[in-house]
Amino acid sequence: MKPDDAIQTRLAPFGVELEPGQLASVRKFLELLALWNRRISLISPSDMGQLIERHVGESLFAVAAVPIRQGRLADVGTGAGFPGFPLKIAVPSLDLTLIESNQRKSAFLSEVVRSLQLSSCLVVCSRYEDFVPSARFDFITCRAVGKYGEILNWARTKLSVGGQLVLWLGMDDAAHLAQSSGWKWRERVQIPNSDRRVLLVGKPDSFAQ
Repeated sequence: MKPDDAIQTRLAPFGVELEPGQLASVRKFLELLALWNRRISLISPSDMGQLIERHVGESLFAVAAVPIRQGRLADVGTGAGFPGFPLKIAVPSLDLTLIESNQRKSAFLSEVVRSLQLSSCLVVCSRYEDFVPSARFDFITCRAVGKYGEILNWARTKLSVGGQLVLWLGMDDAAHLAQSSGWKWRERVQIPNSDRRVLLVGKPDSFAQ
């Protein structure tokens, strides 16, 4: 089986089928990730199959589950670029902002943007609390970052009217956050191939001016 076909097979349970060029971009991204991960700590060591499913597949699941189709998206605490890069590869029309406070990780993100020639893709080396965007976002994503109360407060003032906050988190954290006042939450969606990880999608009850 060709490498790109193997990637698509691993991604099949997550409900997104990529075009050949998109699969090539995923492969190139993973190659850069493996190279840089030898020098700086980007992700925990894992075999390629786990990497594709746990990181790329779970990121892509939001394309179908939310759904994420187009608009402005901010990925908070993106780390090695998850879920931001897989979403951008799957939905090229997204205007993507990657927010990461670690300088070395930000350098990696910039290298991926350059190597994959991603347009409308901004890397912001900053704490998200200190970042003031030029316009509001249609989607704000956050994957396993913690301090969700602070993220809710920040997102409330950065989402456009009708914009959605999309969180990848454990079932217990999701149950706790679903009780947060001031937000309307959809029923959480279990991530394929996972017993305890879910997507939680919500909107503020009212949007800050």
